[in-house]
Amino acid sequence: MSDQRFSVKAFLKRKEPQSVIKGVRVTSKVFWNLFLIFSTLALISLFFIGGAAAGYFASLVQDEPIRSFEDIQNDIYDYEEATEIYFANDVYLGDLPSPLERREVNLEDISQHLIDAVIATEDEYFYEHEGIVPKALFRAVYQDFSNADTQTGGSTLTQQLIKNQVLTSDVTHDRKALEILLAIRTENFFEKDEILEAYLNVVPFGRNANGRQVAGAQSAAQGLFGVDASELNVAQSAFIAGLPQSPFAYTPFTSQGEVKEDFEAGLNRMTTVLNRMHSGGYITDEELEEALAYDIRENLTEARASSLEAYPFVTDEVQRRARPILAEVLMEQDGVDLNEIDDEAQRDLMISRYTEEAERALQREGYKIHTTINKDIYDAQQEVIENFSYFAPSRTEIVNDEDGEEVEITRPEEPGSVLIDNSTGAIISFVGGRDYETQNFNHATQAIRHTGSTMKPLLTYAVGFETGVLQPGFITPDTPYTYRANNDNVTNFDNSHRGLMTAREALALSRNVPAVREFAKVDHSIAREALINYGFERFMQEDEPYESTALGTIGMTIEANTSAYSTFGNNGVRQESYMIERIETSDGEVVFEHESEEIDILSPQTNYLMIDMMRDVVSSGGTASQLPSYLNFNSDLYGKTGTSQEIKDSWFVGGNPNITQSIWLGFGDAEPIPQESHGMRYNQRTQMLWAALANAAYEVEPDLMAPSERFEQPDGIVSQSICGISGKLPSDLCREAGFVTTDLFNAKYVPTEEDDSLSRVQYVRVNDDMYKALESTPTEFTKAGVAIKEEYFDFADGDISEYIPDGWDNLVPDKEAPDNGKTPDALRSVSTSGNSISWSTHHEGDVIGYRVYYSSDGSNFSQVDSVRWDESYSYSGSSGYYYVTAVDVAGRESSAGDDVSIGNPDDDEDDDSSNDVGNDDESNSDENENDDNSNNDNNENNNSNNNNNATREDDDDENNDNNSNENNNTDNSNNNENENDNETDNNESNNTNTSN
Repeated sequence: MSDQRFSVKAFLKRKEPQSVIKGVRVTSKVFWNLFLIFSTLALISLFFIGGAAAGYFASLVQDEPIRSFEDIQNDIYDYEEATEIYFANDVYLGDLPSPLERREVNLEDISQHLIDAVIATEDEYFYEHEGIVPKALFRAVYQDFSNADTQTGGSTLTQQLIKNQVLTSDVTHDRKALEILLAIRTENFFEKDEILEAYLNVVPFGRNANGRQVAGAQSAAQGLFGVDASELNVAQSAFIAGLPQSPFAYTPFTSQGEVKEDFEAGLNRMTTVLNRMHSGGYITDEELEEALAYDIRENLTEARASSLEAYPFVTDEVQRRARPILAEVLMEQDGVDLNEIDDEAQRDLMISRYTEEAERALQREGYKIHTTINKDIYDAQQEVIENFSYFAPSRTEIVNDEDGEEVEITRPEEPGSVLIDNSTGAIISFVGGRDYETQNFNHATQAIRHTGSTMKPLLTYAVGFETGVLQPGFITPDTPYTYRANNDNVTNFDNSHRGLMTAREALALSRNVPAVREFAKVDHSIAREALINYGFERFMQEDEPYESTALGTIGMTIEANTSAYSTFGNNGVRQESYMIERIETSDGEVVFEHESEEIDILSPQTNYLMIDMMRDVVSSGGTASQLPSYLNFNSDLYGKTGTSQEIKDSWFVGGNPNITQSIWLGFGDAEPIPQESHGMRYNQRTQMLWAALANAAYEVEPDLMAPSERFEQPDGIVSQSICGISGKLPSDLCREAGFVTTDLFNAKYVPTEEDDSLSRVQYVRVNDDMYKALESTPTEFTKAGVAIKEEYFDFADGDISEYIPDGWDNLVPDKEAPDNGKTPDALRSVSTSGNSISWSTHHEGDVIGYRVYYSSDGSNFSQVDSVRWDESYSYSGSSGYYYVTAVDVAGRESSAGDDVSIGNPDDDEDDDSSNDVGNDDESNSDENENDDNSNNDNNENNNSNNNNNATREDDDDENNDNNSNENNNTDNSNNNENENDNETDNNESNNTNTSN
């Protein structure tokens, strides 16, 4: 082998020119073959890569089910849309609070400028592609794999719609693969305009002027510029269209709703959009220049009060009520029946689950909730609360906050009120408090407060009337009484007792003792059923009602109490109170509509009796007698006041044939209300506020608040005369005593038995007080009267005398006259004047009358007259000697006192004197008919002459015996006169004084 080295250069030198040409041909062929080989290999590689890519793509979507048209339709049109609230009569109120504000809009209601801006910026080939743009997609893939600094993206509007509505926002290959697949499928199912409309309703646009997140063209237009999407100009459209790329970076508003000092990034983005619109031929040069000159900052809208800000009490209450309603709707849609779930824990779990679903649905499903609240009345009543100047002063106190730091808080006196339509139960208006921001608490629907005396009509009287144990004219004693359970005393607000009174009077005066006393007569099960029918079950314990329940010891909401009272305004039928009339989907489908729930509680007869009695509460003498004077209108008004223990709650609930309205005043922490404030008692302030709220409603709806019709008296109501003591038919004794009264009755319970509560008794009067006569009381000093039988009323102290009403003065008390146990002292104050003698009242308290004795010669005195306590203490007779004795209730007679003389008895003939005495007795009997004026004159003369009397003491036993004998031997004429007097007094039932 040669060691000569191979040299290409030498080799080429040795070649001939022909050989060179030939070599070139060979080389070209080789290169061509190499090109074919490499092209083939490249094509094979491309197929391999494409197959691998296809396999990889298939692996990414292999678990994705094939979605139907309905599935994709439901997903892309499942907008997260705010729920709208409406007042009555479809008056828009606002949106329920939600993290995102969105308002659906049709494509034809969107400005063409905004449509052009979005297409020019986000998807210039929108109307040409089939869901994806391969060029843009490859660019995006390259940027992704090369980790390029600039990521231009490759998503079409269709892909963005799928990303927002169907998939998550995760940046993963499998999510992107699904996005491509579903975008292509969506393009096959839907028209371009349908896809564009869906996109413009879901795309996020940053924040609005309230600082809330907004999505969709309509919410963006209203939230940024205060116009509808159809009214957007070129500049506004360009600004909004530029936001989706980076919504919170480009938005002009902060989360507090303030305009950013610098939102230059958003303005620069707007310029980019305008340039793309211009280059795409969507706007002219002139429109471009005009849009670039538009001052976005100056044309941003101002914050508008949200529903929670403008109507916080209504918004919160509607959301609170809608949640359980929608939970039931969702359960029904899923076929869930709670009644079929026996396990309580499982049932609670199911309720909790669907309540959470309902909450989410309220935030995203765009329901339309129609309420019963009359906007104008509600606004007018809130203004009353803002301007009412008679609230008690607020209290301040130091408390520890969550960090243990001492802070000063203010506690205002709060109102709560509900206005209900009697016939439907619809809540027309309410007052939740003075300041929602202070407590975020609705005192009308959430606060549990004791109802005080407003419970009396509902429980004691209505149930008593319904069962027949009570009627308006029945006597119900306001006398000492104790609770049966613990023997504690039942007390009235003034710590006094008014005595015997009718049920009508007891309610008008709001007396506690009669209410408890009469409630004790009602069957417990019947009373409990009534409370349940009133809607109070959720506030009651298992064994309630107790006796004290009659005084309002059950705590309940103002709404519940008002709803119960609306029973009276609706002829004894209660309609469950409600605030939500219906709930619709965003498409107008009604998913809930209120259905009336009638509960028959009281008969028409009982109901009318209650109305008639509660009219007296707002009439002269009632506890709310001033209230009508505060009203600007007249109405057939009924109602009841109420005050809880320690004056922690003050109420008035009342109404007319159309409505029932309540008012409650109190502190949120249940501290006592000042008894007086602004120169008025707490109950007066309460009634003034009730009237002010009613007046405000009247100005808006006069026919509602002041109907011309009155409550109609139903058949079965009669006016019946009864004996006021027993409630039975009047007896002769009852008529004689003047105790017959007339009142309304349920004809079903008109009494059939005659009164048996009274008895005829002999009585005496001592120191102007009547007493039953003793067995030993001389009949000449008694009068016939009428008394209540001892056993008829069961009083704690057994003494009725203290509790007789003022109009019953001629009723003899059930007590015997006082007896000091001794013979009265001799009477020493006898005086003369002309042919008359007179004397003063005996100083001992048990003396009931006097006997007059006569003698012509100063010896052998005999009785010539008896003078009762109610007659003039004087006697006119002939010349002779006289003395007077005192007789006590036991029949004991004093010894003779000073004797006095008339005329010159020593000069008169005995026969004449004897005849004169007889004549004088006859004359004296006739003079018993004289009027009281002569009595008064005689008494004045008697008193003036007392000191001139000569005194004589005659205290031997024989004289006393003689006096006693003379008492027993009183002449027949005197006895006959006394009997006649007694009979006359008895028949006339009076205590007329007899003058002598």
